[in-house]
Amino acid sequence: MIKKTFLKAEWRKLILINYSIAPQQLTKFIPAGTEIDLWNGKCYISLVGFMFLKTRVLGIKVPFHSNFEEVNLRFYVKYKENNEWKRGVVFIKELVPKVALTLVANWIYKEHYQTVPMNHDWDSQQDNIVISYNFEIQNQIQSIKVTAKNTLTETIQNSEAAFITEHYWGYTKQNTLTTTAYEVTHPKWQIYPIESFQINVDFGLVYGDDFIFLNDKKIESIYLAEGSEITVKKKQKIISNSQ
Repeated sequence: MIKKTFLKAEWRKLILINYSIAPQQLTKFIPAGTEIDLWNGKCYISLVGFMFLKTRVLGIKVPFHSNFEEVNLRFYVKYKENNEWKRGVVFIKELVPKVALTLVANWIYKEHYQTVPMNHDWDSQQDNIVISYNFEIQNQIQSIKVTAKNTLTETIQNSEAAFITEHYWGYTKQNTLTTTAYEVTHPKWQIYPIESFQINVDFGLVYGDDFIFLNDKKIESIYLAEGSEITVKKKQKIISNSQ
């Protein structure tokens, strides 16, 4: 069956901040039919900030909703279908600056979007590139910022960077038996070598008590990916046979 495209856009200048945590800390968030996807025995959760550009929904450019920031917290799972593992992500929450985006995503895809004030800053120089994403929660400014060499490098096959950037499905928990899934297509991403970073995020405030422990958690790794054009296919349903 050919899956129709729901959304086309570009995802650009993705900051990916990664933590290694105990898998049981994510148990209640795992969608039915999926399981935690580990890399070298480690369970990862990532704080990701990037820009949506040239966004079209069902082929239509929506006025004032084509270019916008997103910051999300996500972890990694896999689902086995016809003896093939389909590796994907689960979003804890996705922050965007437009109310309409939140309404559509939460209604159609049952995601966990929240509308907040947001802005970004890109400063590209000859030798360095500085990227930051900023948002406000309960009148408190949150931000992530990286400085990197202005030189793109290829991701190494089977590396941690490849694991973080090469999950091509989104899975959303509906209830204890049902999950919705959608395919995301894009080429492999190149990355900029990180030189320094600043993270000012209160995880408890933004993502709830389940993730307050990340405030004191050591960062495992951080990447800045250039990104690419992407497509999001229309959703499908997974029904699990076990609870």
